Amino acid sequence: MKVPFLDLSKQYTSISSEIDNAYSRVINSGWYILGEEVETFEKEFAEYNKVDHCIGVGNGLEALQLILMGLDIGRGDEVIVPANTYIATWLAISYVGAKIIPVEPDISTFNIDPLLIEKAITERTRAILPVHLYGQYSEMDQIISIAKKYNLAIIEDAAQNHGGLYRGNFSGALSNAAAFSFYPTKNLGAFGDAGAIVTNDELLAKKLKILRNYGLEKKYQNIVKGHNSRLDPLQAAFLRVKLSYLEEWNQKRNRIASFYVDKLKGYDPIILPSVSENVKHVWHQFVIRCKERDELIGHLKNDGIDTMIHYPIPPHLSQAYEDLGYKVGDFPITEELAKTMISLPIDPFLTEDEIQYVCESIHSFYNSK
Repeated sequence: MKVPFLDLSKQYTSISSEIDNAYSRVINSGWYILGEEVETFEKEFAEYNKVDHCIGVGNGLEALQLILMGLDIGRGDEVIVPANTYIATWLAISYVGAKIIPVEPDISTFNIDPLLIEKAITERTRAILPVHLYGQYSEMDQIISIAKKYNLAIIEDAAQNHGGLYRGNFSGALSNAAAFSFYPTKNLGAFGDAGAIVTNDELLAKKLKILRNYGLEKKYQNIVKGHNSRLDPLQAAFLRVKLSYLEEWNQKRNRIASFYVDKLKGYDPIILPSVSENVKHVWHQFVIRCKERDELIGHLKNDGIDTMIHYPIPPHLSQAYEDLGYKVGDFPITEELAKTMISLPIDPFLTEDEIQYVCESIHSFYNSK
């Protein structure tokens, strides 16, 4: 049996007529930049997240960068960010000229450890940027308490948290703003690059709409040095179709995660993912940990099962951030995760037989030992 990590063609096939109709609607409209399609998606995505405003942008990285710009965070400022994250989170801070202050994760949840945040705060700290990694909300109660104590902004990297909840709240409701990526592999994915920002701050929303579109307040009236980061109407139309299926697909991911947990529990070499209290996990990835990571990946590959590592090189050890001077051992928990994590297939279009086959292959690996 072959088990792909993710087969997006199955998703398209299941909703192809709706996607094709959305394509025809936009192409026949004659309007290809911003406009009604983008505005309608923004309205629908804001309503889904139970927030007041949504601003469609080019991608998730630019969503983070624009929020930082909108909050006037830049050179001389510091932003607290997880050490354990995809490099895009760090890049957004670099692009506005602010200083990255990495904080280790809670090894059980993979998210930033709120107990370590306060120690990282200085007089130059302007914001905390938690990442809801793999579809699990960060511990927001403690983060909010710290932010209020020190008068800091909270910017959520919700690139992997479409539909995730913390005490019944969606991303954007508990912070200044939240950034989403709609990269094709996300729980809510476009057919190319796309992103969005959600917020309850009306003034920030107005500022972000200006910043995403060359700094334009009105045509040819550029009031600030803005960017060209606009959600494409075609992608907005596709996302409108997929948004109506997001809850169903998230429920399927949840069932797959429950199946994995049930079938893999009791194998001491495997550390299963931990779900925090007060959260609805949306399982963008199902990540296990084991010391024999590379051996297990090879075994699964031989059995026709695709896996991935999210992420093998932490940002602080990447060549891109050599200038910061970090070395091996500076963030040991992050480095331990990078050496032991494996992401198993959790495509909502996997069959039960395929999921069972993955579990049986893992069983056979450990039974042979």
